[in-house]
Amino acid sequence: MELNSLQTRVLGCLLEKEVTTPEQYPLSLNALTLACNQKSSREPVLSLTEQEVLDTIASLNKLRLISEQSGFGSRVVKYQHRFCNTEFSENQFSAEQLALICVLMLRGPQTPGELKQRCQRMYPFETPLQVESELVSLSKRNKPLIAQLAKQPNRRDHQYMQLFSTHEQIENVLSGNEITLSDEVSEQISQTSRLEQLELTVVELSKRIDELESLLK
Repeated sequence: MELNSLQTRVLGCLLEKEVTTPEQYPLSLNALTLACNQKSSREPVLSLTEQEVLDTIASLNKLRLISEQSGFGSRVVKYQHRFCNTEFSENQFSAEQLALICVLMLRGPQTPGELKQRCQRMYPFETPLQVESELVSLSKRNKPLIAQLAKQPNRRDHQYMQLFSTHEQIENVLSGNEITLSDEVSEQISQTSRLEQLELTVVELSKRIDELESLLK
């Protein structure tokens, strides 16, 4: 799964609001747009239009990561995620893990201490060590979901990043800082890139075969 920055923001908002304001979840387009553009607990702060959010919803719907819900007697369409913890989702997370992934989606790479403070509304971690333990657990899955970055100058602790939008984070969020990923995570990213290239090649070859068959008829 390779998400772009807007898809990550929309999913992160849905994950957050499901836990912190369950009485208002699922979210209407207006509520979801406001959540995406919040000036607190968001990095970077965005100014998305409803159309931009709607286009992002459509792209997530194609990936089967979001669904629509219309209340009885209501014309307002509301949206809920299918990203994790659903019957058919590959992603099954504990409350602790969900909080960490959500906050990393909404605020980018962070240290365990920062995550402990910023996850409080979703899950009250007792210590940064508890946070780090969960991060390590997520990084050691068969398909790693979290990676540790190289320690930045004047920082005591390492930052961690989520790997659902890996390439875009590397290019845009880290702004040239050195990145240290484990060998297995680096190989995972490399394999994903090769697979995407193979899929594109197969599609192109299929088109050419179809064109040749049409000429032979």
